[in-house]
Amino acid sequence: MAVEGTTGRVTRRRVRTRANLLEAAFSVFAAKGFGHVSIEEVCEAAGYSRGAFYSNFSSLDELFFALYRERADLIAEQVSGALALDGPGLDVPAAVDRVTDVLLLDRDWLLVKTDFLVHAARDPDVARSLLEHRARLRQAIADRLGRARGHTALPAVLGDTDGAARAVVAAYDGVTTQLLLDRDVEHARAWLKQLLTALLTDGSGTPDQN
Repeated sequence: MAVEGTTGRVTRRRVRTRANLLEAAFSVFAAKGFGHVSIEEVCEAAGYSRGAFYSNFSSLDELFFALYRERADLIAEQVSGALALDGPGLDVPAAVDRVTDVLLLDRDWLLVKTDFLVHAARDPDVARSLLEHRARLRQAIADRLGRARGHTALPAVLGDTDGAARAVVAAYDGVTTQLLLDRDVEHARAWLKQLLTALLTDGSGTPDQN
């Protein structure tokens, strides 16, 4: 029993250490930019040693992917939850309203993600990993659109549900890029709502049934 209790305490401590490192890294990345941060700076911000860092992450890239996975999972959950409220069909304008109302639009995260995107663009291995993580959000959207097939028509120009999901993610990327510059979250939500409604309907706000 003593061994199990000790193991439990160690596990909880390690989970807490990992969470603190992620939180500290996020703050430092947002303030200085991913490419300008060292492991030592992350450790200093978190109040841990390099040993604590390396017991949780092998590199800053691995730490970033842990951050990315957290937020990608959160966004996928937000999207899936908002889209799951309809029945077999999909009321596109209503679903778009729900998604854009809850979707994470955090400028600090966008700064970190954009810095890392530039880093990944110069490293094919990192780029492949980042593409795999990005695919998770796209798949969550494609799955929901797929369940609505036969009940809700999508514009033919988008092709299949994967094509529609790619268009949705591209719209999100474009709006968040603008958000980095103008810092207007409310405008970003409104503009994203207009774009997604136009993309997924005939442009009039009602699904195209032709």
